Amino acid sequence: MNIRYGANQLDVKTYDTERLREEFLIEKLFEADDVLSTYSHIDRIITMGAMPVSQTLNLEKNIDCQKDLGVDYFLERRELGIINIGGPGTVIVDEVEYRLERLNGLYVGKECHDIYLKSENPEEPAKFYMSSTPAHKKFDTKLITLDIANKVEMGSVETSNKRVIYQFIHPAVLETCQLSMGCTILDTGCVWNSMPCHTHERRMEVYMYFNLPEDNVVFHFMGEPQQTRNIVIQNEQAVISPSWSIHCGCGTSNYAFIWSMAGENRTFTDMDHVKVSDIR
Repeated sequence: MNIRYGANQLDVKTYDTERLREEFLIEKLFEADDVLSTYSHIDRIITMGAMPVSQTLNLEKNIDCQKDLGVDYFLERRELGIINIGGPGTVIVDEVEYRLERLNGLYVGKECHDIYLKSENPEEPAKFYMSSTPAHKKFDTKLITLDIANKVEMGSVETSNKRVIYQFIHPAVLETCQLSMGCTILDTGCVWNSMPCHTHERRMEVYMYFNLPEDNVVFHFMGEPQQTRNIVIQNEQAVISPSWSIHCGCGTSNYAFIWSMAGENRTFTDMDHVKVSDIR
């Protein structure tokens, strides 16, 4: 398990490109028949990617629960969100199977013990993108399809940010302890996300960019509103965003991204807006 520690805004002002990427960018999420994970000390969120091809994968592969988390099993004191961005696959939770088509989500509650992941077709493997946060209460495991997700349309073609937000793990859909998670898909010809930008002091966020055509990138902007920096992100990479940082991006093509949030509350609109004219 890769470990990332918290970075404060005073120090980040001095970071060069390499240091920014080391601290905030998760470059690799998916590898055949493996589970990759990054533990961030920012609200103790764990970002994971699993791509089962010829094997059924145990969620705890490459994780020493006693050493890494101080527990006997992964979800002993955690909850988990999963969104599949690959081919059809199945998540098995304590012997109950949940079939996930592409862009289907699954919430797995605290105290679920055995979790396995598999693909239907090795030629088109599932890619399970996952976020896990600490939890104090057990809620029911639930499958969330695009039809069930809360759908919000935002932006416009004129401002190059027309998009649809699918809120999978959200108070309008189900109860969780603190995890929120969803997917935003930009229209063709639209390249800006989350602009005008914002921070939310009470929550942190992780963005995972996907559906980005080959040889295209997203310029992800971060930092304090008057001390902005950027990280160049390729397809299927993620970036950790502390609560003090803006988090928005502009791509060389349209794309999609999965957002995961953890912190004091689950109020999606609890954000501190930044005027475009105030950004530096």
